[in-house]
Amino acid sequence: MAQYTKHPVAALPAPPERESTGHLMLRAYAVAVLFVTFAHSAVYNLLGEAGAAIVLIVFTLATPAIGVPMLARNRPQPFAWRRLPWAALGYTALALISVVWSQWRGPTLLTWMLLAAVTVNALFIAHALTWHEIVRALSSAFKWILGLSLLLELWVSLVVHGPILPNFFERPDGKINAHWYWVRGNLFDGDRVQGIVGNSNLLAIISLFALLTFGILFAARARRRTMLALWTLLAAFFLFRAGSATAYACAAAAALVLVVALLMRRAKTPGARTRLYVVFIGGAVVAVLAIWLLQKPLLALLGRSADLTGRSDKIWEKVLERAAEHPIFGNGFSSPWVPFDPAFAGWIEDHGITVFHAHNMWLDVLMQLGVVGVVLVALAYLSLLWRSWFFAIDRPRWDLQADRSYSALTLLPSLFTVVLLVQGYAESTPIMLWGWMLLVLLSFKIKSVPLVGVGLSERQRVTDHGERRRRVP
Repeated sequence: MAQYTKHPVAALPAPPERESTGHLMLRAYAVAVLFVTFAHSAVYNLLGEAGAAIVLIVFTLATPAIGVPMLARNRPQPFAWRRLPWAALGYTALALISVVWSQWRGPTLLTWMLLAAVTVNALFIAHALTWHEIVRALSSAFKWILGLSLLLELWVSLVVHGPILPNFFERPDGKINAHWYWVRGNLFDGDRVQGIVGNSNLLAIISLFALLTFGILFAARARRRTMLALWTLLAAFFLFRAGSATAYACAAAAALVLVVALLMRRAKTPGARTRLYVVFIGGAVVAVLAIWLLQKPLLALLGRSADLTGRSDKIWEKVLERAAEHPIFGNGFSSPWVPFDPAFAGWIEDHGITVFHAHNMWLDVLMQLGVVGVVLVALAYLSLLWRSWFFAIDRPRWDLQADRSYSALTLLPSLFTVVLLVQGYAESTPIMLWGWMLLVLLSFKIKSVPLVGVGLSERQRVTDHGERRRRVP
């Protein structure tokens, strides 16, 4: 326990900056931003189009209002302009410039404002919070999503006794398509659940992110580990009940990367690491070939059709046809597709609902921003993958001491990146909303603070705390 003098002449001890009211509010704001970004569909289903737009405007204006004074005070650290994720920012700039040649200028401007808001918030969180605080903020946001999902599913199953529509609209007479429902009330009947996000695939991938985050915190010996274990069980329950084949593939890839990273950490010599690279890269090539050759029986085992639930026949072919019209710079940015615009309304439908993305992030980028956009996104993700991998397997070192202990937190960026890349084969979310936020946030944080506990933000706060302690006799 810290000891302070009671001498009447001595100055009163200042509280640590992380526990000050202002910083606690900053962390709470970051949790709110992450919650709204990951649970964007819940906000839409609850408040409607107008309400969701108001929430977006509020957070878009609030972040500069908080960040600009922080930069003016030069705290908690100078903004690392040179460490910005330039490939991701280049993609953001190209998305705005594409309004010049866009085939759908209204959706381009509308969705670019959403992309810009997400980008600004991601840069702000990476700049304002330390690595520990970012992981804790992600954990808190996931807990809110999972907890509210459980409460909503229980309410629909035990009180409503039937599915509910978005905005709590009354169900019309007659049979309607189940895909229109917000929550179908399947918690106790064994069918797939949707949670507050209203989508089984989205709930599954968020549950996977939550599992990874909780596991990292548990390994880092976070406080209240019993409660953390209970949250982990809830995330595993929702991952299983959501029944997403994409999420299962992402989980398998994350587990493999985790095993390889831990083995790399145990390797004592560069030669040992080289042998591990040869074994695992060769094994990965063989596994990919086997999955490609056996994809039909594997998909049948998971209860999915060989065309990935209509993706290759209904969606990808039409997207490639439109991408071929303007292959270099694309047809214009729109992520997600705006369903009420004539360019997308009724273009591709699934169960009578207009599809709002290509269900493959690379095809989506190719159609929207052409080969140039694909190159920028590839550079952004490859840069994050490269940096996050060595962030995970290299010992923390900033002087001659080379035997410092690893931190469990350094595993999180590489696991998240692999999940996003695997998901990008069947979904477009890695280039929009929370997928884009994770890309920008992790890229900027790793470049500006490459060591957990030591670096720009961490070093500044450690120095401040040390000076405060030295002032007390």
